[in-house]
Amino acid sequence: MTEYPEELKWKVYGERTVYDNRWVKLKLVEVQPPDGSRFEHHVVKLDHVAVALLVNEHEEVLTLWRYRFAVDQWGYELIGGLVEEGEEPEHTAAREAVEETGWRPVGEPEHIGTFQPLPGIIDAPVDAYLWRAAEKVGEPTDGEEAARIEWIPVDRVLDLVRRGEVLGSGAIVPLLYYLASRAVGTSSGDR
Repeated sequence: MTEYPEELKWKVYGERTVYDNRWVKLKLVEVQPPDGSRFEHHVVKLDHVAVALLVNEHEEVLTLWRYRFAVDQWGYELIGGLVEEGEEPEHTAAREAVEETGWRPVGEPEHIGTFQPLPGIIDAPVDAYLWRAAEKVGEPTDGEEAARIEWIPVDRVLDLVRRGEVLGSGAIVPLLYYLASRAVGTSSGDR
């Protein structure tokens, strides 16, 4: 286990909630970094999210093409959603795949990892899962999720990310992980 110098850890003296609803919680946390100053730091708390990366036998990834009003942008995303209370994240990712696309992941997923998109100010855990097979089981039941559902060749992904056409770390991190694991011929499941 890695040892971390205790003197570099920030001290927390308390917190107060400034805003709280179903989607977002904003807290002011009284902290003291190693320099000895003491102040209130904003922390945004979002729900736990699970993301599904579905790759088929043709090395294509299942994507949603959608509009995000908060950033006024169209782009590709992976399938995902909020982890419901009592639900395992991999079940959330599989459930969301069926609801949002009509494709059901087949087999056991590979857990790509858990990450925090902006840990300096936002607490928003994301679990990403990879399935290498899926079956069409119907039409999406959530019609507002995407303007179109599309299988994209994996070889196009890096260019789409470079051009800013892949939206959010919930899509970019798993996609880049997948590309990197192909490049080295391994994945976390192979170790």
